[in-house]
Amino acid sequence: MGKKIAIINDISGYGRCSTSVILPIVSYLGIQGCALPTAIFSNHTGFPSFFCKDFTQYMTAYMAEWKKLDLQFDGILTGFLGSEKQIAIVEDFIRQFRNEHTKVIIDPVMGDNGKIYSTYTDKLCQKMRRLVAYADIVTPNLTEACILTNTPYKTYGWTHAELNQMVQKLHDMGAKQLVITGILMGKDSVGNAVSEEGKMTIFQRQRVVEETRSGTGDVFAGIIGADAINGVDFATSVKRASRFVRLSLIETLKSGETARNTGIDFEMTLYKLKRK
Repeated sequence: MGKKIAIINDISGYGRCSTSVILPIVSYLGIQGCALPTAIFSNHTGFPSFFCKDFTQYMTAYMAEWKKLDLQFDGILTGFLGSEKQIAIVEDFIRQFRNEHTKVIIDPVMGDNGKIYSTYTDKLCQKMRRLVAYADIVTPNLTEACILTNTPYKTYGWTHAELNQMVQKLHDMGAKQLVITGILMGKDSVGNAVSEEGKMTIFQRQRVVEETRSGTGDVFAGIIGADAINGVDFATSVKRASRFVRLSLIETLKSGETARNTGIDFEMTLYKLKRK
């Protein structure tokens, strides 16, 4: 039987993000992606308007069919969760489907650029902290790491000690391995703080664009999730996920897709992502 990952995330019909991005990436890396929708969007929320169908009331029955079929998953990857009830459903999913070999990757999609998303409330953020306790790997961006750890956000000027304090708080919540992405290390570089067993390392790369792009976190999390199942060393996985996002950003600029809402042109770069 081939390896499988359950992807608990929203589905956006237009705009490269969430499940629509993760599915082709994990497939390319040899993992079958199995989607459990949290919401259905006509296009993602970065556009001026959108249609949304909340999938909360259907999630439990959807899960029950998977359980009836005795489906087994090598990985569980969570993304956008729209309510406290959905977090409780995801906790239940992990309890039902996790086995001793299952890798649980929590991407706590809550905000960016120092701002929380409009769909999130203080209670929802508190529940997300509880979900982190189930994680083998957590992949927050800098904003989300600040929210999870109650750390004041700032754009620049992070010291090693400040980042390490956030990392230790995330470990205390239960995260075994983690990476804080999108840390601006200066005018021309961006860093990721990677930690395993409480030891933090910062990887830096040259910055390609100043503004954030939709879906970069989903691309990153998809690679991390597939690599975890394939047995790739965590630090190596973070480096190659960062490199792939950077190459995709460069390809996006070459293609002339300057609108940040369209996401990144990962399709033309996929062949550069080495398989195990």
